[in-house]
Amino acid sequence: MARIAGVNIPTGKRTPIALTYIHGIGPSSAARICEAVGVNPAQRVNELSDAEIMAIREYIDANYTVEGDRRREVQMNIKRMMDMGSYRGLRHRRNLPVRGQRTHTNARTRKGPAKAIAGKKK
Repeated sequence: MARIAGVNIPTGKRTPIALTYIHGIGPSSAARICEAVGVNPAQRVNELSDAEIMAIREYIDANYTVEGDRRREVQMNIKRMMDMGSYRGLRHRRNLPVRGQRTHTNARTRKGPAKAIAGKKK
């Protein structure tokens, strides 16, 4: 099992797909990494040589913010918005949808289970 950026990436999958298991690397970034390192995107992780895995690891370390650093950066951005009192920060603070979704109905994932209102029945 290949270990890149502290993550065990699945060996049976194609290289670009396996790289998306690393937090901070999406499909387009994974394709760009494979192209830059010179790895065939159709090649599976278990077919990669140690040198290729090492090249991918070094390229990611040099050019991308991934895993713990990335998560910390996102949390710091959210905390900054909350401290600043921006609209998005207020939505985060109230645990409501942040990106303009409707909340009259739906939004149950973010708001939690529905709470019964007393005296509503007729």
